Amino acid sequence: MDSFTAYWKSLQRSLALLLAGVCLLLLQAGAAQAQVLPAEISQLRLERSDDGVFLTALVQFELSVAVEDAVFKGIPVYFVAEAQLLRDRWYWYDKKLASKTRRWRLSYHPLTRRWRVSVMQDASVGGSSGVALTQNFEALREAIAFLSRLSRWKIADASDVETDARHNVDFSFRLDLSELPRPFQIGILGQNEWTVAVAKNQRLTIEAAK
Repeated sequence: MDSFTAYWKSLQRSLALLLAGVCLLLLQAGAAQAQVLPAEISQLRLERSDDGVFLTALVQFELSVAVEDAVFKGIPVYFVAEAQLLRDRWYWYDKKLASKTRRWRLSYHPLTRRWRVSVMQDASVGGSSGVALTQNFEALREAIAFLSRLSRWKIADASDVETDARHNVDFSFRLDLSELPRPFQIGILGQNEWTVAVAKNQRLTIEAAK
């Protein structure tokens, strides 16, 4: 009888360890599936016309559960795109011909149950900008699709382009953590789920606008 009791207790412990291992594997698998894919720039194109130089870009990204939850609870988040038009110089760093920045504010309004995106007025990098446009969306995915696309964004005047020169564009897009409340910034320091950032430095042929 004693030997059977000892065997039964040993079997229970083994089953408990096996169950714990299975649960751990399931949790790890769920965490892996919940990981957000890194942001990427799937389109980047320049057009030149008599009115200036225009940039078209499409950024593909997802928000982590942590970021979605923060916005849903009333903390707005800001995204910023920056573009610099550069001319090649073989003897020194590329010459900056023009630079622009655009910002978006993403928020959620519980009374209307809608997501709101406020687009700020364009400004030189580091300059101030006010609200130029506000748009409401029924779903978060619609708001993300809206703010992730730049269509013929004017980044330079025609006079900024130098004749017989080769040009590049520095383009970047990121979630601006500096706009979050200070205590919140400290709390999320080093957390990868709050990282949305992508940049591209690419030589582009400036095409004539159609």
